[in-house]
Amino acid sequence: MEATATAKYVKGSSQKARLVIDLIRGKKVEQALGILQFSRKGAARAIEKVLRSAIANAEVKSAAVSLEDLFVKEAFVNLGATKWKWRMRPAPMGRAFRERRHQKHITIRVSDGQDEKE
Repeated sequence: MEATATAKYVKGSSQKARLVIDLIRGKKVEQALGILQFSRKGAARAIEKVLRSAIANAEVKSAAVSLEDLFVKEAFVNLGATKWKWRMRPAPMGRAFRERRHQKHITIRVSDGQDEKE
């Protein structure tokens, strides 16, 4: 039994969030929640919310699922929209760069390891 949760247009860099996602991929859900809770990265809070949503989706999908059986089967972060602001930031040699605001999409799939075909 698998369940998926996705958060779209979350503020922050996708590259920085991938550092946190790599820590929890393949781990048991309880262990992953502990890692995210004590992580000092800013993206950990958003990823924790998505993981809790995936757990809740799994519980709704099947009442027989146990929290001890679930593990993070798949977790990835994609680049979302990038907003270009008209504000200018000083750059070297008299140039100016426009500010960019990055967003990301977070997807987490949890599973209990049993196939649905059985």
